[in-house]
Amino acid sequence: MRTEDVLTAIGTGLWRWDLISGSVTLDAEAARLFGWPAEPLQTTKAAVRARLHPVDWNEIEGVVRLAVAESTLAEVRLRVMDGDSRVVRTLRSRAKPVVTSRPDGDEEFELFGTVQEVSEPRPGTAVEGSSITGDWRRSREAFLLDAGRALAEARSTAEVLRVAASLSMPGFSPDGLAVFGVSGGLTGGPSGQRLRIIGHHGHDAGDVGPFEEMSLDTDYPAAEVVRTGRAVYLPTPEAYERQYPATWQYVQRFDRSSWAFVPLVVAGRTLGTWMAAFKHRVAFSPDERSVLTTVARMLAQALARAGVAESERELSIGLQRSMMPRLGPEIPGMTVAARYVPTGGGLQVGGDWYDMIPLPDGRGGDRSGGRFALVIGDVQGHDVHAAGLMGQLRIALRAYAAEGHRPDAVLSRASRFLAGLQHHPGQDGAPGGSPAGEPGAPAGLFPGTAGSDSGPDALAGPRFATCLYLEVDPETGTLDIARAGHPDPVIRTADGTAVIRQTAGGLPLGIEADSDYPTTRLQLGPGELLMLCTDGLIETGGHDLATGWERLRPVLEQPERPLRDDVRRAPDGVGSGEGGSDGGASGEVRTGEGRTEAGAPIDGAAELEKLADALVQAVHGPTSYYTTGPLADRREDDIALLLLSRDRDGAASRTARTPARRTALTIAQAEPERIAGARRQLRDLLHDWADPEQVDAAELMVSEILTNVLVHTDGDALLVAEARGEHGARRLRIEVADTSDDLPHRRRPGELASSGRGLVLLEILADAWGVDPRGEGKCTWFELYEDGGGGAAVPSGPSDPVEESAA
Repeated sequence: MRTEDVLTAIGTGLWRWDLISGSVTLDAEAARLFGWPAEPLQTTKAAVRARLHPVDWNEIEGVVRLAVAESTLAEVRLRVMDGDSRVVRTLRSRAKPVVTSRPDGDEEFELFGTVQEVSEPRPGTAVEGSSITGDWRRSREAFLLDAGRALAEARSTAEVLRVAASLSMPGFSPDGLAVFGVSGGLTGGPSGQRLRIIGHHGHDAGDVGPFEEMSLDTDYPAAEVVRTGRAVYLPTPEAYERQYPATWQYVQRFDRSSWAFVPLVVAGRTLGTWMAAFKHRVAFSPDERSVLTTVARMLAQALARAGVAESERELSIGLQRSMMPRLGPEIPGMTVAARYVPTGGGLQVGGDWYDMIPLPDGRGGDRSGGRFALVIGDVQGHDVHAAGLMGQLRIALRAYAAEGHRPDAVLSRASRFLAGLQHHPGQDGAPGGSPAGEPGAPAGLFPGTAGSDSGPDALAGPRFATCLYLEVDPETGTLDIARAGHPDPVIRTADGTAVIRQTAGGLPLGIEADSDYPTTRLQLGPGELLMLCTDGLIETGGHDLATGWERLRPVLEQPERPLRDDVRRAPDGVGSGEGGSDGGASGEVRTGEGRTEAGAPIDGAAELEKLADALVQAVHGPTSYYTTGPLADRREDDIALLLLSRDRDGAASRTARTPARRTALTIAQAEPERIAGARRQLRDLLHDWADPEQVDAAELMVSEILTNVLVHTDGDALLVAEARGEHGARRLRIEVADTSDDLPHRRRPGELASSGRGLVLLEILADAWGVDPRGEGKCTWFELYEDGGGGAAVPSGPSDPVEESAA
């Protein structure tokens, strides 16, 4: 009897598929099984496809490719459909792909195989040695989607390995997993490379000893997979012992029945091996091999992404720690704390920075305990280029400060330096002295070039930087401040009130080569604190400058509020970024003894540490997500924070009752617009005043007195506001001094008069007021009492004005 007759008798047909021409040849039995008349037939691929279930057809190509790659049989199950899209029968096809190389180097594929009808298994069952269709196929697709999503979301190698260990494959879940990587370079040949275990699951720590750091020449399946790039499937212990006798003695004690070793391939390179071991027997049918191969590809991509991310993270953290400075030696009478928190994405580096610079004392002696400078700034953008510019600008600022220049001169020279760094004639706008595209200039280093970074931080053209530079005299508490487009400093007075102190400023650095930066002088009193920060601390979370300040003020005014149990400071003074980022530069804090308002001794450094942590947690902690700002754009920014406190005088702390809160401001004749700033400072000073109408009245009277000085005199006006006493019974005293000897006179303005009502307003709104002559000029003052009863509990004495000058 002929072979064809035997196959027909057992219901098996023969077929041939030429993948180049697309023609399909069927014998009589195969034609009958596919729904044609029982006679030999040559048809097209499209005709066969029309008779099969679309899901089954889509799987044929993948199964064929897998069979070609592994030199195995291609086995699939096919559902034949009728004209009404109903399943007529289920066929099992087994084929052998034959590859023929042509003279031009291309390859031709042909499939020769058999086809026979089988009964469809019950949904959800597994038959060893065969493929499963129906519900199992749908569960497999759902499993691959879930696995792909979980692996794509893993951000580190440890997370990828945890996801891989939790995979439960439909019908044949492994109970032991291991991921092998290659070390020792890829150019030295197998003899110079080592196979090491990256992670494992289902084994004890001591079980993996024989498999660690083995040579690629070892007779072990994982090593063979790396050498050949082809998977190894061992369905039985006998198969394992027969093929790998040298390593079987180490494997048999695990009592496993089947093993799969699948290559981890990324961009055509085999980077390692994934091992899946099974307690039960697995035949590794084409469907099962397809699942394992797909999972291995996703696992390889996830491990590659995690490795790149971890390398970039190590690079960024190292860059931060090398570029961010340590605070200097201990300053008697003062305490400093600092924080830097990088943005939540990218390389975790940016352009924010802070610095502390010892200044020449002019005596040639030891600088310890002498004058020093604090610098805080923000280079535009938060990418590698911004970090590079920041490092260069910080070095330039230190150099100018060490030369002994005043704050205005330091910023003027820094602006000229930054502008010159980015603008060189004849270099097509390439900053830094290296033309775009010149050999040796790394791609992406300069904005605006073909290799520049993409995304929102890929800023074309020159960049600017905001900066605030101040000189500190620890003995007197005098602060000389120059500001280049940076947020104003914040002063927390001795009684715990936080006020934004407006200072004169100029353009950000780098916009103009020659810019002027006026200097503002403030005085930090005993027990007071200065806060300097970049806009990232204020505007993070969708806030603008106004709403961001309202969010920070309660934290700054309540420094002794305990931190929540779920919010702890990161080790080594590193501020925590969004999502638990532990990157950042260490903020070293100097120690010094301070006192609380009640006079109890505390560690000043510890108090400042806790306040710095609380400020960062206010914008990056869990509760920050419930205090989002009004802006739709919530892109996060880097944060730099500097805190400077002046210790209290011991005797004053014991004798003083409630410390006074005070602010001072000079209004020059050429700057009438600063009257609006004076009103804002006064309202900040009285933000917790019991009667809002008194606050409105105080603003009105201050505006009237300051305007009279600017209109009726030729000099500047010095405003000093002081609130003293217990909450609810405080006395507000405001003095406006000028250099004119002409005393104001009360007038009786008519209904249509546009002036002459200043003293009338003081008479009506103030609880007490007066005009006092002074050595040169006069002082117009008024008082308001919070309880409205004259403030008898507070002794009325001359205030101790602190002059602020603008140069």
